Amino acid sequence: MTTFEINDTTRIVCEHVNTRTAFKHVAKLYVNRELQAETKICYLNRTWESFEFESVLSKLIDKTGILKGEEKAEFLENRGRLEKEKVDQQFGAISSIMKIGEVLSETRKDKNDWKTRMLKAGLGNSGLIMPEDWEQLPEEEKEKRLNNIIKAFA
Repeated sequence: MTTFEINDTTRIVCEHVNTRTAFKHVAKLYVNRELQAETKICYLNRTWESFEFESVLSKLIDKTGILKGEEKAEFLENRGRLEKEKVDQQFGAISSIMKIGEVLSETRKDKNDWKTRMLKAGLGNSGLIMPEDWEQLPEEEKEKRLNNIIKAFA
């Protein structure tokens, strides 16, 4: 559950709910702690948003008119910027730990295994999906991809 504060009296509470076939995002608008409106969007496997709940937030804002034009754009842009900063910080810490594999390991395979384990551990259940053929890739290709992650957030 994630809460988005609009002002002192208004907030939107969003949640991720599993369904029989996939999942949905639900957004509820509260004014003075009273539920005023809600909406949902159902997904089959994933969303393509710049931050979690972007689409359902936008839909609820449009439905209720609580933010107009520029206010809505600014609100969503700020949420996206904050989410990007959070992701950059998380990946920065993970990439630092991944680099340690270069020192602790001797072979390319051991280094790649370390980096992969640290990436998975650092992201936990946040949606990391490794390529289906990851284990069949040559170690050189794994190294290139893992080092690109490190370089992007170093």
